[in-house]
Amino acid sequence: MKATFVSDDKVVITAAITGGIHGKETNPNIPITAEEQAGSALDCYNAGASVLHLHVRGDDGMNTPDLSYYSKSVRLIGEKCPMIRQIGNGIGARLDENWNVIHPTLQQRLALLDIDPRPEMHTINAGTFEFRTPLGGALFENPIAFNEDYIRGCNERGFPIEIEVYDLSHISNSLELIDKGLLKPPFHFSIVLGIMGGAAATPENLIHMVGVLPEGSSWQVVTVGKYHVRTVIMAMAMGGNVRTGMEDTVYYRKGEAAMSNAQLVERMVRIAREMGREPATVGEARLLMDIRS
Repeated sequence: MKATFVSDDKVVITAAITGGIHGKETNPNIPITAEEQAGSALDCYNAGASVLHLHVRGDDGMNTPDLSYYSKSVRLIGEKCPMIRQIGNGIGARLDENWNVIHPTLQQRLALLDIDPRPEMHTINAGTFEFRTPLGGALFENPIAFNEDYIRGCNERGFPIEIEVYDLSHISNSLELIDKGLLKPPFHFSIVLGIMGGAAATPENLIHMVGVLPEGSSWQVVTVGKYHVRTVIMAMAMGGNVRTGMEDTVYYRKGEAAMSNAQLVERMVRIAREMGREPATVGEARLLMDIRS
């Protein structure tokens, strides 16, 4: 699809408030408990975000596939605000006693489809690759057979899907799933750049990856750390949507820790308005993503 510098479409702002790896050791303001997540969600909603991208933590502060923690966070967030609750189906990584990076099993990830109360949306990760962090690397398994099962489960339950793509091969995988009739329009993509093991965060990669998305798709960019602000501003200028939050950056600027997720959302709202793009309301985002429940 073609990007444009003259879009005045509303911009959907997603708040990724906790993330799948780092915790309060990197920034004490990261919300970990369900109560902290619900409070952060309300603040992000009041700041202008319409989508809440969710990973949860267990009592030890590390990521967990335990559905009881998901259920509590989804419930409390829904009681606080009407944001679109989007489940990150990778769950996240844990460290074992020897500091090895451990990913959840595919069966544990499939179980996310049965979170109760129901969230509004799920993600898929469109390809397998080695996900590397300063803590180490591990194979992030997303075989196409697993994604087919996950997509079927979403379709049966009426969940819209956001497709996370970390390089061009993942877009090719997505097009195959579209050709099979599993992924159905409207299509929503997250172009993830700057993760070690995936595509680098460069202007050329962003422009090229947007260019090969199916026409009419909505898309956002996800980048981490030092790339975050500059790439999301570029995406906004190109007519895309944006994601921010402490999953993606624990700093507001170099050397200055973010005070809250809402502070990061407020920056995106301010920049969007300077470009002549208003933040989408939850209702407008629901229409865009065909969320009916």
